[in-house]
Amino acid sequence: MKLSVEKRRSLVGLLFLIPWFSGFLLFFAFPLYQSVVFSLNKVKITAKGRSMKFVGWQNYTDTFLKDEYFVSRLVNFFKEAALELPLIIVFALLIALLLNQKIKAKGMFRTLFFLPIIVVSGPVLNMLISDGVTTIPLIEQYDLYGIVWSVFPRMLAEPISSLFSRLLLILWYSGVPILIFFAGLQKIDIALYEASFIDGASSWVAFFKIVLPSLKGLVFINAIYILVFLATSEINDVIILIRDNMLNPSKGFGISSAMAWIYSIGIILVIGIIFGLLGRENARSKRPEAVYKQATHTWKQPKRNAD
Repeated sequence: MKLSVEKRRSLVGLLFLIPWFSGFLLFFAFPLYQSVVFSLNKVKITAKGRSMKFVGWQNYTDTFLKDEYFVSRLVNFFKEAALELPLIIVFALLIALLLNQKIKAKGMFRTLFFLPIIVVSGPVLNMLISDGVTTIPLIEQYDLYGIVWSVFPRMLAEPISSLFSRLLLILWYSGVPILIFFAGLQKIDIALYEASFIDGASSWVAFFKIVLPSLKGLVFINAIYILVFLATSEINDVIILIRDNMLNPSKGFGISSAMAWIYSIGIILVIGIIFGLLGRENARSKRPEAVYKQATHTWKQPKRNAD
């Protein structure tokens, strides 16, 4: 039986997914199942081995009711992520737009912005933060922290102050989003810009009506990448707390697994919100003629002369 082109492409896509599925089944499926089992049991490590006592949802309730750090750190993470995520996306998009211009040594600039992602590791980040090199000296010199705490309520002042203290560190996270945006800008047909400029559109109109709609899918991808990157960072307070409780004899693997699943579910819910805002796209809006009509507003077929 002869397959259609669409079915052949689907099979090719599934073929590329086989390595991921194989790796997931071999290396991730059993640890995920084991963490679920740990979260429902009280786990103790003794000289004879590991012992487990089923406690049901007690680990989850103890995480919320008895742990004095988890809830506050979890809330602070989501507040900081809500501030850091749009900042990284805007910065990455601006740098990608600059790199997309006709400038010399584009490859060198792309390497410079991407280099911190490769060089800076967890221990290096901890050292930089402890030495105070991830902040801007002018912020401390003009006491912007005091201004923030005097203007904003405590609920907003705390994440904004943390944002200022890690501003350069946040900009270092922009390496991968810059490359993704740059690749998306390279795929936009130049004819769309030329047609919009002929019809009188300005550069701002071309940006908002051509560039942003074309990069909407990449904004969604970058938002997911940045959120996961921040959530799994080694300097994340929630990750540090889960790791410390895992080695704590009074809490152990059971409480840590419950914390990890609560944290993961929270991340999944935020990803769902991002998908609802950015991931849903009308199929007709992807067509080039639809983008062109949106850019020019008054697109019409040219009228022929009577003669």
